[in-house]
Amino acid sequence: MSWSEFPSMSRTDLRSLRRSIDESFRDFTQEYGESLERFFDPLLEFLIFSERLLLSTPWPLMIAICAALAFLASRSWKIVLGVLVAFILIGYLGMWQDTMRTLSIITVCTMVAIAVGIPIGIAMARSNKLQALISPVLDVMQTMPSFVYLIPVVMLLGIGKVPGLIAVIIYALPPIVRLTNLGIRQVDPDVIEAADAFGCSSWQKLVNIQMPLALPSIFAGVNQTIMMSLSMVVIASMIGVKGLGQPVLKAITNQYFSMGLLNGFAIVAIAIIFDRVSQQYGRRIQLHRQGDHNG
Repeated sequence: MSWSEFPSMSRTDLRSLRRSIDESFRDFTQEYGESLERFFDPLLEFLIFSERLLLSTPWPLMIAICAALAFLASRSWKIVLGVLVAFILIGYLGMWQDTMRTLSIITVCTMVAIAVGIPIGIAMARSNKLQALISPVLDVMQTMPSFVYLIPVVMLLGIGKVPGLIAVIIYALPPIVRLTNLGIRQVDPDVIEAADAFGCSSWQKLVNIQMPLALPSIFAGVNQTIMMSLSMVVIASMIGVKGLGQPVLKAITNQYFSMGLLNGFAIVAIAIIFDRVSQQYGRRIQLHRQGDHNG
């Protein structure tokens, strides 16, 4: 039997199916598009507030705050020095405003992803059926090409900051969900049995035992969420998200090698800073938990 004899849908049927899907989506967009825009207005206001706050903060104060946060999280002077050098170079090379816009986007996206992802991960950890239901959805979200996220979002909400934010959040959400679920499931069953013996409720077990013991895994999820958000910045710039992604996109379309290279290095520098700080903080939490357990 040759491949040409393989049973398949006729081209006419396929066209009609695609047409019906497109028409249904357009009807949905026309009917609910404005309601969805109003629903996401608080997210837009949060982003605008964050962006204005970072842009209005004097650069010496902003660098000092970033360095202080890096030290509090990592307790490493090497990382603090790296933060100082990276931000001073970014400002000296004229990328300060775009960097602040990118930081505001990453901050908002990470906070929303954490607020949505951790409860979903907890729910998955408490129900095998829910895990079996959500895991394939996460697989699709992680393997879907990032450009594909832009199609339905732009059709629903048009071009602008909110569609870009939603695309970034969807792309960055799976790691925090998966690693929250994994961290809670890996809590020692003997510890859970001891809590049951003391008569702890499900809420007490979650808050006082499971979540603290799962923190290293959860912070690994936060780390990956931040990395994936940064990797989506350039693609989100295609639909109006301002930041370091727009100069990179402009450099690609106009063959400005130096512009693309410098802004690309700025994105890499931010990614390395976030990665090292979050890794060190997660490691410190893990060592602290191990010390308490041994004690």
